[in-house]
Amino acid sequence: MRCRIIFLSLLLLNAVLAQARPAKDLESPAFSNVPEISSAFRLLYIQHFPEARAQFASWESQHPNDPFGEVAVAASYLFEEFYHQGVLSSDFFLNEKRFLHGIDGKPDPDLMRGFDTAIRNARKLATQRLAKSPRDPEALYALTLSAGMESDADMILKKQNLEALKRLKEANNHGKALLAERPDANDAYVALGSANYIIGSLSPGFRAMLWFGGVHGDKKLGMTQLEKTVQGGRYLQPFAKIMLALAARREKQNHLAQNLLHQLTEEFPESPLYAAEYAKAMGRPIPAQMHP
Repeated sequence: MRCRIIFLSLLLLNAVLAQARPAKDLESPAFSNVPEISSAFRLLYIQHFPEARAQFASWESQHPNDPFGEVAVAASYLFEEFYHQGVLSSDFFLNEKRFLHGIDGKPDPDLMRGFDTAIRNARKLATQRLAKSPRDPEALYALTLSAGMESDADMILKKQNLEALKRLKEANNHGKALLAERPDANDAYVALGSANYIIGSLSPGFRAMLWFGGVHGDKKLGMTQLEKTVQGGRYLQPFAKIMLALAARREKQNHLAQNLLHQLTEEFPESPLYAAEYAKAMGRPIPAQMHP
């Protein structure tokens, strides 16, 4: 009888602990699925940018001390500008001049102003959290993604290569600290992977100079990092898929590109972007209704 009581007590304790763990994660949207955020990211991936941003902003207003809301808002601005500039297409990735030297012209000033403001707010909130808890995963996650997104924006949109390299180094440092606390933070790899791949594609001479500054852009590492988000990411998994697919097209890894783009067309049938890129990867003509 006594053994049965102990056994039942252990079962009850395990049940309580199992319920307690998710409750803790619910306080950390970077590491759990929040329905409102998931819904907003879906809107983002089907190019409904204002609607996605409104949902992110609504969630952020209800959680004003959490940097994740501002990170998501910043991501919406960056993704929208990338889309409008054709960055999320093989036309950009396979054009050596544009890929290595950035977009033609200048980015939309309103979108970049919104991006910069959201990044600044995310950094402020994350820094406040770190002041209270130096290893706070949510804060480290926000700083990793913020610096990684800034590196991408500086390199591709603003064409400020030195600033991009500084931000990549910063993102790597925050990322190492984050992954030491939360090895499951796979979404963080997407910003690191994108920046590493792009910088790793620069000329060998230029990259050799960067080694002295501690910046080690690496195409292979970048694709490996993107793959980590593809395999285990949460909100940023689709973004990692499109970036990895386009990198794979550059590297003539056609089967990988086709597989990822097919997955995206299945997941987001409302979007013309993925269907058009899948048709290109398969060597098929793009029907008129598919043109993004």
